[in-house]
Amino acid sequence: MGPAVLVVDDEAAICDNLAAFLEDEGMQVHTAPSGEEALSRVTTGLDVQVCIMDLRLPLMNGTDTILQIHRVAPAVRFVIHTGSAHEPVLATLHETGLGATPVFKKPVNDMAELARTVSALCLAP
Repeated sequence: MGPAVLVVDDEAAICDNLAAFLEDEGMQVHTAPSGEEALSRVTTGLDVQVCIMDLRLPLMNGTDTILQIHRVAPAVRFVIHTGSAHEPVLATLHETGLGATPVFKKPVNDMAELARTVSALCLAP
């Protein structure tokens, strides 16, 4: 099986669509409908290389979820998948040592590009 990926989005159709495409690309995909569930799954042992994160989530937002996951699993890489770009969010993530976090705007027009980005993050040292 290929790289393990966690897709976090409160819209089930988006999770299902991304999961189906990435699975067709040979990836092992897990989904979570909230930041809290994503954090809980990683904290309790879910081993993923990349997390695709929506920023607008109920309760714990995507930025806070990324920061919390990074604290418990610093090797996880992130891709932001959002309806709007939030430059302050990217600056906050960069300041925490997460470096350049790729951003894909919803809807993703080129799913192959997303798959290539995820694969490259999995292979990066």
